Amino acid sequence: MNTKIKHSFDEIMKDISESKALKVVIYGFGILVAIFVVFQAGIIVGFHKATFGRDWDDNYSKNFGAHGPTMMPDNFPNAHGAFGKIIKVQSPTIIVEDNDNTEKVVLITDQTVIRKLRANASTADLVPDTLVVVIGSPNAQGQIEAKLIRILPAPPLDQTSSPASTTPTPSKTTTN
Repeated sequence: MNTKIKHSFDEIMKDISESKALKVVIYGFGILVAIFVVFQAGIIVGFHKATFGRDWDDNYSKNFGAHGPTMMPDNFPNAHGAFGKIIKVQSPTIIVEDNDNTEKVVLITDQTVIRKLRANASTADLVPDTLVVVIGSPNAQGQIEAKLIRILPAPPLDQTSSPASTTPTPSKTTTN
C-alpha cells in the first residue's frame, strides 16, 4: 500500500508540474517581481536625486556665501556630475557653472582621477574658464565628490561670426 500512495503522489506532482495553470501563475509571479524591482529602482533613484537637491539647497549659503533665502530651480540639479566651466578654484574644491546655469561645488579627493582628453592631468590643470565634465557622487553637504574630472578642449569659435565666413567665395567659371 505504501508503494501505491507514493506512485499516486508522483502522478499528482507530475500533473501539477505539467499544468498550464501553474505555468501561468509562475510567469505572472515573475512579471510582478520584475515590476516591483523596476519600481523600487525608480524610488531609490528619485530619493537619491531629491536628497541631493535638498542638501544642495540647505547648504547653498555655506557653499556659495549667499545670504537670505535660496531659490531652488524648477528641476532638481544633477546629483552625479556636472558639465560646464570652472568659475572658481579653492582647493580641495572647484565650483563649476553647469549647463543649466547652476553652480556646483565639486570636491576633489585623493581618489579623484583627472584627465585631459586621454592623458593624465593634475589639480594644477584645473583653472577658471576651463571646460570640464565631472562624474561623482553627492554628499550630505550638497557637494559632488568627484570620481572623474575630464578637462575638455576649448570649443571652436562660432563659424558664423568669423571674418573668414564673411568673405565671398570665388565662383567657378566654366569655359566651353
